Amino acid sequence: MSGESTPSKAQLVVPVNERDHAQGLANALATLVEYGDYQCPHCRQVYYNIKELQELLGDRMRYVYRHLPISSAHPNAQLAAEAAEAAAAQGKFWEMHDKLYVHPDLDKARIVSYAEEIGLDKDRFCEDLENRIYADKVQKDFDSGIRSGVNGTPTFFLNGERYDGAWDTESLLELVEKPLGMRVRLLTQNFARQAASGGIVLLICTIIALVWRNSGFGESYVHFWEAELAINLGPWELSESLLHWINDGLMVIFFFVVGLEIKRELTTGELASPSKAALPLAGAIGGMLIPAAIYLLFNAGGPAQQGWGIPMATDIAFTLGILTMFGSRVPLPLKVFFTAMAIADDLGAILVIAIFYSSGISFLALGVAAVFLIALIILNRARVYSPLPYVVLGIGLWLAFLESGIHPTIAGVLLAMTIPSRSPANMRTLLAQVISLLQSFELPVKWRDQVDSRRQAAVSTLEEITERMQSPAQRLEESLTPWTTYLILPLFALANAGVAINPDSVGTLTSRLSLGIIFGLVVGKPLGIGLISYGASRLGLASLPGGIEWRQFISAGVLAGIGFTMSLFITNSAFSDPVIQEAAKLAILVASILAAALGSALLYFTSPSAEAHTEMVAAVATD
Repeated sequence: MSGESTPSKAQLVVPVNERDHAQGLANALATLVEYGDYQCPHCRQVYYNIKELQELLGDRMRYVYRHLPISSAHPNAQLAAEAAEAAAAQGKFWEMHDKLYVHPDLDKARIVSYAEEIGLDKDRFCEDLENRIYADKVQKDFDSGIRSGVNGTPTFFLNGERYDGAWDTESLLELVEKPLGMRVRLLTQNFARQAASGGIVLLICTIIALVWRNSGFGESYVHFWEAELAINLGPWELSESLLHWINDGLMVIFFFVVGLEIKRELTTGELASPSKAALPLAGAIGGMLIPAAIYLLFNAGGPAQQGWGIPMATDIAFTLGILTMFGSRVPLPLKVFFTAMAIADDLGAILVIAIFYSSGISFLALGVAAVFLIALIILNRARVYSPLPYVVLGIGLWLAFLESGIHPTIAGVLLAMTIPSRSPANMRTLLAQVISLLQSFELPVKWRDQVDSRRQAAVSTLEEITERMQSPAQRLEESLTPWTTYLILPLFALANAGVAINPDSVGTLTSRLSLGIIFGLVVGKPLGIGLISYGASRLGLASLPGGIEWRQFISAGVLAGIGFTMSLFITNSAFSDPVIQEAAKLAILVASILAAALGSALLYFTSPSAEAHTEMVAAVATD
């Protein structure tokens, strides 16, 4: 489910140590580690930027160089890396390092001549190269780079975190010195990259809603969200309460992002192939059916029977946030599994809402919605990549669903399915244009200090090409996810989580409605996920990802009992009686707290010796 933020940047798996080649003080303000390839033209360009940066910063920066020779593209890169290590054995690594980057000719004869120029023992140097004495040292650097998320050269790590920004001297200098404005920006970015951050904001808004509802201003909470907001266009008027604008309006954007996530997972993600999808699908099915069955054990035939869909949901913002806070104690494959399972869970919840929580169906409105949907599909087939036509038709689709009797948020999911998820077909043309634009930056010396409108035009074109090379679905998901994570979901929590807590409301926790929700989420979720997943594994239909133990899997399954966002949403769809809604919402909050506390405790005791990093198979990287 959306609400998950951008994943954290890759970290340097192998810390700087005595085996590394370093320039600068060990206690310097910044440590810049470069994974480089002596034959890589980009590394050669950046080499001069690094030299300038060292002159500007002096003792404030320590520079560390590690080898990542990409032999498939640069046939002499491995030889050059081993030559640098052979020179290091004679105390002249940096002298050879400079020679290899300043001179582009890196055949063996030239490298031997460089060794003579810097005063090395030629016979010893040649013997070391011949016997490949330092191939293992180079390979260890390469392996550490792959494990740290390096996929090309040059790749930089600043103070242990991968740097993905510009390579020019000014950008590197700004990063190291971190003026106040940049520090604030980095703090904000670091917070937003944490998977737990969405859950933190959601939790804060939930607490505010509860405090507001149970304070001396509790009535103002109710009246505020019941206030009417109308949109008038001539004789046409759309008037809804603030609560309905959030639940039926803003949440459409949330479901749109969920739809984009589902589409991505089904096309290129963990649900893209049967082998990958088997276990997450099994877990999602078990995590929906068993909680619903437990709820019906308490409520079948009763007035609250309609709420059977409430305990079927998992709030990935909270669940993945807690898994992330455990750090390296929780294996990465377990986090990946729960993300994929939550996506499958969302798909199931959307189908449940569309099929079982719709009433008073208007076939005329559905016919209008079908026309808009067909038009959207035609745009997709016609390879229309501009978002504007999709937005216009999407609003029409939403309005049609608003009148159809089917929950209007389903329009967001259907709209997402029509957004193109493929990149433009003419990628080679775009790449050729990028090369041409970059070459245009090589202006004559006499023009370089002048303002050049053509250069600014080239920058604008590069920005447009960069956007064009992304699929519209990917671009929209990346741009809208922060809005749903930090605005829409918190507003939803603020408007829906304000439950009155008093002796009367606490007494409802022993009702069949509340017990069905609590047992469904806290017991049914881990039981369903664990039983169906284990059964699929035993039958050979699915397999547990490497690095995960069943005890960890079951413990994390308890965390899936945090229903919250989608459970609250289904509550609003299932019940119209405010008293029943309040009782259900209180039960959801209690169940989510119990699931979070119990799951965290179990996970802590079942994951005492998790690896500090995830091993990756070394692969040949490319520039």
